[in-house]
Amino acid sequence: MPILDMSLEELKVYKGINPCPEDFDGYWTRALKELEGVDPSVEYIPSNFKVSYADCFDMYFTGVKGARVHAKCLKPKNTSGKNPALIMFHGYRGNSGDWVEKLPYVAMGFTVVAMDCRGQGGSSEDVGGNKGTTYGGHIIRGLEDNPDNLMFRHIFLDAVELARIVMDMEDVDSERVGVTGYSQGGALTLACASLEPRIKKIAPVYPFLSDYKRVWHMDLAKDAYEELNYYFRFFDPLHEKEEEVFTKLGYIDVKNLAKYIKSEVLFTATLLDNICPPSTQFAIYNNINSKKSLRIYHDYGHENLPMTNDAVFQFMKEL
Repeated sequence: MPILDMSLEELKVYKGINPCPEDFDGYWTRALKELEGVDPSVEYIPSNFKVSYADCFDMYFTGVKGARVHAKCLKPKNTSGKNPALIMFHGYRGNSGDWVEKLPYVAMGFTVVAMDCRGQGGSSEDVGGNKGTTYGGHIIRGLEDNPDNLMFRHIFLDAVELARIVMDMEDVDSERVGVTGYSQGGALTLACASLEPRIKKIAPVYPFLSDYKRVWHMDLAKDAYEELNYYFRFFDPLHEKEEEVFTKLGYIDVKNLAKYIKSEVLFTATLLDNICPPSTQFAIYNNINSKKSLRIYHDYGHENLPMTNDAVFQFMKEL
């Protein structure tokens, strides 16, 4: 088969080259402390989408920096006791998707919540407020400011806050919560479980936001990662700040967060992925220390993967 990246033998031991800042642990400890001081002010608005076996709500909560974040929330009817729950995260620049996509899990008795990432294609609020460029996307948003103002820091914390809100729901069993998503959704799945260790199961699929320096070295700073190219071309054409830039990006590098994960992990990787290169996916997987299993699509890239939704469903239904 054609090889886009390293050999499979190399991928299975690769752990990444993007720097991890020396104060990484303190950075995220400080971030979580900030989150603890946020009053989420959760609001549920009945949706116009109706189905006989679920109550559907547009849910809003306040995240760090005061942004109001939107999520779709579906609660099964006619259940007794506490339900399992599934949290879903979407791909980069997308949104929480259609209501109907969540119904198979609701029919199994799950409460399902799907978040709109702030400032992307859904209904969540982007309050801005960082110094420096906002050109090109969220990876470089806040890169010229204090690391505490990185945009993806805030989005990761939104994911954690949503998980905590779900776990605190009266009808949800906090010990039976799973998380899943593709691409950016896979990255947020991993970040959420890294920073909220009570998450029971996660199923990331070809995750984004990993090993930025490797992406750069492979000349794949395009498509989803294109803003890295924009940043250097427009703001550091001589690469005088290259090491500083990649080190700062290390705060929001999912492979660096992976060591915190305690969840059981069903990880799906693709070997011909030129959007989220295979090595950047394996760098995450190889840094996970909890119970894990790996599904490898040898002949697929960043695309629809047959049988993956079925595999995730079977994995999550054990909750």
